[in-house]
Amino acid sequence: MKEGGTLMKTVPLISEQERARREEAVRFARNSVRLEGFILNQEAEALNRRYINGELTSVEHTAALLALAGLPVH
Repeated sequence: MKEGGTLMKTVPLISEQERARREEAVRFARNSVRLEGFILNQEAEALNRRYINGELTSVEHTAALLALAGLPVH
């Protein structure tokens, strides 16, 4: 990214270890859902990517997925 003629370095929102942990958790959940006979839609996968990349907290991720499914968010 360039601002004022200089390159700006982006700082990761979460550590590589946290990103790996989140990626594994999403992979596990995705496989669990598939075993139940469902496939996640593009909107759910987009939320998963945002969570893995650190753009969403666990609470925000869960709430967004529940809302997407039309379920009450507590």
